[in-house]
Amino acid sequence: MRPMKFIERKKKQNYLLEMIEKDRCISLQQIAIKFECSERTVKRMLSELRDEGHKIKYCKYLKKFFKEND
Repeated sequence: MRPMKFIERKKKQNYLLEMIEKDRCISLQQIAIKFECSERTVKRMLSELRDEGHKIKYCKYLKKFFKEND
């Protein structure tokens, strides 16, 4: 896999946030395949979104990511 450029990564990160907000976020593996990156990269993107103040959680029961409302 080739490294992502900043702009490409930011676009994918914004799309990931949109997927979470619209309750369409799938597993890390499926996101990694869709974004053509590693699962670790997806985890870093989620961490960066959290650092920006987004309250993103994972529900083990429903097996999906969601965003807590303020």
